[in-house]
Amino acid sequence: MSAISIRLPDSLHRMARDIARQDQVSMNQFIASAVAEKVSALATEQYLNERAARGSADKFRAALAHVPDVDAPTFDR
Repeated sequence: MSAISIRLPDSLHRMARDIARQDQVSMNQFIASAVAEKVSALATEQYLNERAARGSADKFRAALAHVPDVDAPTFDR
């Protein structure tokens, strides 16, 4: 595990500390969770962009051609 030192504006530090207390977690755990959320969001965005770059309208239309042309069940409308 790595240790880092960060500088936060006092107002942000107070807000993070208060939220961590409300959630009954340490500041370390709160900040680690916040970083994990951000990393996950950015990784997901990158993955989706890479997948979108591999897609094409022709492939999409070919996939749709295999979908039966029927009305959706009542519960799914």
